[in-house]
Amino acid sequence: MEKDWVKVYGSNVSYEAEIIKGMLLENEIEAVVVNRQDSSFVTMLPGMDEVYVHQSNETKAKELIAAGSGQAGNVENNV
Repeated sequence: MEKDWVKVYGSNVSYEAEIIKGMLLENEIEAVVVNRQDSSFVTMLPGMDEVYVHQSNETKAKELIAAGSGQAGNVENNV
C-alpha cells in the first residue's frame, strides 16, 4: 500500500469495515478495506479488516466514523 494511506478503522467483523468504507465513499472520501487475516493456515480466530484513506482525508474520515457509528469498532486515534 502506498505510504500516503492511513488506517482509520479496524474491526474483526468484515461487514462493519465495508459499511464504514461505503459511508466514506458516499462522502467523497476514497477508502479501501484491507483484510489482515492470515490465510496460510486455518484458524478459528477472526482476522482484522482495516479501512484506509488518503492521509489528507484522515481527520474528516475519523469525524464521520465517530459521528456515524457512535464510536463503535476501533477508530484509530494514533497510527
